[in-house]
Amino acid sequence: MAILVGAGSFFAGLLGSLTGLGGGAIIVPLLTLGFHVDLRYAIGASLVAVIATSSGAAAAYVREGYTNVRVGILLETGTTIGALMGAALSGAIPTAALAILFGLVLLFAAYQSVRPHVDHVLAERPDKWAQRLRLDSTYPTEHGLQRYSVQGVPTGLGLMFGAGVLSALLGIGSGTIKVLAMDNAMKLPFKVSTTTSNFMIGVTAAASAGVYLHKGYVQPAIAFPVMLGVLAGALLGARLLTGLRTALLRRLFAILITAVALEMLYKGFTGTI
Repeated sequence: MAILVGAGSFFAGLLGSLTGLGGGAIIVPLLTLGFHVDLRYAIGASLVAVIATSSGAAAAYVREGYTNVRVGILLETGTTIGALMGAALSGAIPTAALAILFGLVLLFAAYQSVRPHVDHVLAERPDKWAQRLRLDSTYPTEHGLQRYSVQGVPTGLGLMFGAGVLSALLGIGSGTIKVLAMDNAMKLPFKVSTTTSNFMIGVTAAASAGVYLHKGYVQPAIAFPVMLGVLAGALLGARLLTGLRTALLRRLFAILITAVALEMLYKGFTGTI
């Protein structure tokens, strides 16, 4: 079982690293639907794995110059507060309700995966908060470094709080919400959004993983093979991202998690999870 869990987690870590959505979107359904692990223990293992995903990919992305570290550190204040609140609420929400919420978030993640993305660059009217905090930066392209502007800082912070709550409740790192906030609200280029999301999800997960550990929902026999598999997949994904066109991968990812989402919704509504 440990070998199978590790292999599945490797695949989850690879996809999570390439898409910036975190491996939890696959790990939790893998454990609950494939191995019949209780949902709360699956979420606990996923949170540990999300930390590994972030640790494995973040260093490579920072070194390559994609991650906006200043934006990541600023937004982590919102996600950490939300994660602590979500972890405190986790024991009071029925398992079936968590499964339904998880299914809905996965459907949204599938939509985000196939939605066209536009690489935003310099804005005509710079954001006053971005100027004050010196958030504007550059990222590497095939034509050299490209400058871009950061917009909507307060909106981004608000969305990050919600992402933190969902991360703690579902164990998914909430990369979907983070990428949405940075891509749509803050107008960051898509590769910057995904890599900065990977940089942040470890801190978000760590804030809530401690609460799950205290409640006894982190089982080493489950979490250890998940963590090793995800870490290996995340490291490989970080090496592949710079030269890989991920459009086809995102479509396959969307089909996979749509099927998983429908199964989670069915289990939640029928109370069989």
